Parts: sequence; C-alpha cells; structure tokens
Amino acid sequence: MASETTAQDPGTVQDAAAPTAQKFRFSLAYAWYILRRWPLIPGLIMVALVVGGVFADQLAPYDEIEQDIRFRNAPPRIFGSNSEYWSTQDYSQAMFRAEGSEGKDPSNRFLLGGDHVGRDVLSRVIHGARVSLVVTSVALFSGLILGVTIGVLSGYYGGIVDEFLMRMVDVWYAVPFLLLAMVAVIIFEASLNLIIFLLILLAWSGYVRNLRGEVLSLKQRDFVASARVAGASTFRIIFKHLLPGLVNTIFVIASLRVGQLILAEASLSFIGAGIPAPTPAWGVLIAEGREYVEQAWWQTVFPGTAIFLVVLAFNFLGDWVRDRLDPRLRQLD
Repeated sequence: MASETTAQDPGTVQDAAAPTAQKFRFSLAYAWYILRRWPLIPGLIMVALVVGGVFADQLAPYDEIEQDIRFRNAPPRIFGSNSEYWSTQDYSQAMFRAEGSEGKDPSNRFLLGGDHVGRDVLSRVIHGARVSLVVTSVALFSGLILGVTIGVLSGYYGGIVDEFLMRMVDVWYAVPFLLLAMVAVIIFEASLNLIIFLLILLAWSGYVRNLRGEVLSLKQRDFVASARVAGASTFRIIFKHLLPGLVNTIFVIASLRVGQLILAEASLSFIGAGIPAPTPAWGVLIAEGREYVEQAWWQTVFPGTAIFLVVLAFNFLGDWVRDRLDPRLRQLD
C-alpha cells in the first residue's frame, strides 16, 4: 500500500502544478498582449529619453567630463554601502581628508558608480541620451526627406527615371555600411557632423522601395487621372493627391527606423568610427569601460542597458503604430 501511495505522488504533484504553470503562461501571454496593444512602458522609456536629452544639464548630478581620480572605478551606490571598497582606497581617503572633507562619506557620491578616471556614470549616461536624441533626430528627418523624395519621383515618373533611381538604390544596398563608415572616418576624421551624415545615408534607403510601390498604385487611381485631365501640375498632384496617401507608410517606417539609427550610432561609436571621446555617447561609454569589465562592470552594463531599453521601446512602438495604421492588421485584433 505504501509503495502504491509513493508511486502516485509524482502524478499528484504534477497534476497540482499544472494549473499553476498554466496560469503563469496565461499571465505572460496577457502581459505581452497588453504591452503590444498599449505600449505604456515603451512610451515611458521614450519620454525618459526625450526629457533626459533636453534637460541633461539640469538632471545630471555632476559634470559629465569632469575627472576625479579619487573616485575611479567607484562602485554604484544603488547596491548599498561601499565602505569595503573605500577602506582599501587609502590614497583616495587621504586625499579626501586633505581637502577638509573627512566628515563626508565618499561612498555615497555616485549613484551608478564612477568610471576609470572618476567621472560619474549616471551623468554620462544622461548626457548620452542627449547625444542619441540629437543625432538620431537629425538623421531620421533628413533621411526621411531624401528617401521620400527619391521614392515618390521614381514611382511617379517611371521609365528611365525609375530605372536610374532604382539601380542607384541597388548599388547602395551592396555597399557595406560599416566599411563605408570606417573609410569615411579615416579620410575625414570622426566628428558629430560625420556621424550624422553617415546615419542619413543609412536612413534614407528604407523609404524608397516602399513608397515607390505605393505611388505606382496610387497614380493609377481615378482621382489622379481626374487631376491630370483638369490640368493640375505635377507638383500639385504629388503634394495634394499622392503624399496624403503615403503618410501612414512614412510614419510606420520612421517609427521602426529610430531604433536602428540609435543602435547604429552606438555601434559606430563603439568601434571608434562614431562620435569621438570625451563626448559621452553610449557607444563611447561601453568602449571605454570594456577594459574594466571584471573590476568595474557598471561602466558597460548601465550604458548597454540604456541602449537595450531605448531600442526595444522604439521597436515596440513601431510594431504598435504599424498595427494601428494598417487596416489589414487592425482587423486581426
């Protein structure tokens, strides 16, 4: 009898655990559905990026480029007291007391820790948001204008114009972007203007093929034919009859493009082909901290987390915008 009871115990435990596992899976599925349908968390992350970029000087607790060797590789304060670290930093404590600051606790200085030369990681991450915001905004809108122009002209005129522009796009897609960026940096040296120009080159091509296809469809509609018969100019047809029908497509592509541009800017800065130090771009912070990962992991983890959250937020937003603006996808909800 005891053996039979023992043999039934695993099945009983499994049956009891099944509803719990099912509820857990349902909770995850429901949370995922809410996140995709109402992207509140991605929206809050985007608001934090904009606020941090615009008000970086007011929000950052310290100067983002000010160095203080006393606080090099200082651990983050958010994980509690750092007294063990500071007890080993005899030279730092001596310098701290020499300035008459012995009554203060140096372990409470940096919320997210200090980097290898004593700069505040939190201040540099906040100012990195400004860099990403400025660079991405300029590249996004400039690439949008260029891509929309080429796509609309190619689809509207057709013929040799379409053939030339599409072959130009094919050639551009065949060029390795990272190789182009590295060659450009060697020739012109890394700068803010150069990275913006490179990101514009990355941004524009995503609009061309989609908008060309939309224009090829729209220009066959009766309202465009009626406008031609009425003597409307090409300029009027494009801006009054074609562009309004492209707004949804443009908005969806732009929202999906933001995350890609932020990631591209960080990648270029990481390999030294982007914004030069000491400007606190997120990619620069990760590149500078990779040599200190074992003893000061926070130098790379916190900027990397910022990139991950922002890119993920914009990708969620792009999917949400696409679902809301595409009637075919909206019917599936």
